[in-house]
Amino acid sequence: MTLPRSTQISLDATPYYHCVSRCVRRAFLCGWDTVSGKDYQHRREWIENRMHNLAEVFALDLAAYAVMSNHYHMVLYIDKKSVDKWSLFEVIDRWQKIFKASSLAQRYPNGDILDRCELKALKEVALKWRERLTDISWFMRCLNGPIARQANAEDQCTGRFWEGRFKSQALLDERAPAACIAYVDLNPIRANMAKTPEDSDNISIQKHIRAAILGEQPKKLLPLVGSERLNMPKELPFRLDHYLELVDWSGRHLDLRKRGAITENTPPVLKRLGIPPRP
Repeated sequence: MTLPRSTQISLDATPYYHCVSRCVRRAFLCGWDTVSGKDYQHRREWIENRMHNLAEVFALDLAAYAVMSNHYHMVLYIDKKSVDKWSLFEVIDRWQKIFKASSLAQRYPNGDILDRCELKALKEVALKWRERLTDISWFMRCLNGPIARQANAEDQCTGRFWEGRFKSQALLDERAPAACIAYVDLNPIRANMAKTPEDSDNISIQKHIRAAILGEQPKKLLPLVGSERLNMPKELPFRLDHYLELVDWSGRHLDLRKRGAITENTPPVLKRLGIPPRP
């Protein structure tokens, strides 16, 4: 029997969660569908863009993601400290970026004077919005629902696009986030869709690599420790060079359950990218 989400997610235990959502019947609805002969790879861009847009609204940071042909992975960081600091105005503003708010909520940001009863009612509903903006289930609803409707409109059909419930796993110990993020970033290689992480599309590690080559940090991903981006209240507890070497080392090991691996003759990741290891 499946458990309620409220029993699976506990911020007292960990802020990191691995989420997976699959296309119905695991069909290749976001890749090359050999049955229909249609190419749906552009839908992976839809999902990736929607992830980034929602992460800017919710108090949930993208630590990692991989959008595949028939499923996607995300590692989310629940930023409870930030949401507790949001003003009433910010909660309303964020909520209205996704949903149409009530006329009362629209009047407050415009500077209209609310009476005591109206302000009380607005604060009560905003409290629900604040809670939902830290809720992984609401994030997934706002991600999967529009993608399904957009895909069905493109195919001129109705019906389910995603399997029933998404799966989530709490990353409980200190090593779990790094191990899970590496697993997520290696998905295209394990599926034999790419030879190296930097050649893998629609995944988070490619964004880290491209930014690192320019001496930057991806703006829409949870930063790594030691990043030079200023005013960062949170970060993943490992350095980029160490993480790239972890992924490179893990990707070279053959997994008999998977089709792909980084080949032995591929140069080490830092050498081929021209990224010097930090002292």
